[in-house]
Amino acid sequence: MKTEIRTAVILVGGSGLRMRPLTEDMPKCMTPLKGKPLIHWTLDWLRNYGFNHIVLGVAYRKEVVINYIKENPVEMDIDFSEHTKEGETGEGFRLAISRYVDDENFLAMNGDEITNVDLERLEAVHLKYRPVATIAVSPMRSPFGILEIDGDDILGFKEKIILEHTLVSIGVYIFNHDISSYLPVKGAIEKTTFPLLAKKRLLKACRLVEGESWLTINSVKDLSVAEKEFALMRRL
Repeated sequence: MKTEIRTAVILVGGSGLRMRPLTEDMPKCMTPLKGKPLIHWTLDWLRNYGFNHIVLGVAYRKEVVINYIKENPVEMDIDFSEHTKEGETGEGFRLAISRYVDDENFLAMNGDEITNVDLERLEAVHLKYRPVATIAVSPMRSPFGILEIDGDDILGFKEKIILEHTLVSIGVYIFNHDISSYLPVKGAIEKTTFPLLAKKRLLKACRLVEGESWLTINSVKDLSVAEKEFALMRRL
């Protein structure tokens, strides 16, 4: 299982405010999962697909990530690109790409997402349509209980169901280098770049299929649930 794409840009500068106090001294990507930080599992996943060049966009407590990588070397070339927390994903991706990426197409992702999406399939969709960006998307899991209502009568509750027809980005993308022209100086690409690309029909979606899943840890209480889901996802 190998992809033609060999470079990945991962933003790992998030402060994880909702994860406090766990993230007071480290960025969210260093949150432990199965005894190792999230970034370990992401790099391990990418290495299995043949990636050999990783650009890490660092900001909040960047020294924690840099020291971890230096103390736990991987069989990939790692570059660090510093950006500001205030610059958000737009600045993070823009600087990382301009400094270290020459590839025509490359993977891009948020460093706090864990998934087992088939990157060969994601790559195939991107290379077939050749948009500026392809986004991996998944049905939304409602964080709330869903009510069954008949008139004013509540008939029942469904807890945290999957909303099959409501799709969300899982924070994993393949970018063409042309995306550099659409990245803001500062700001979130979800609010700037992607709406513009969508308007121009330069954005494609690749929906997760059966057997593929993703998880993101948004609070300390999510950790125990994430441990179980991750074990199933990666067969640990």
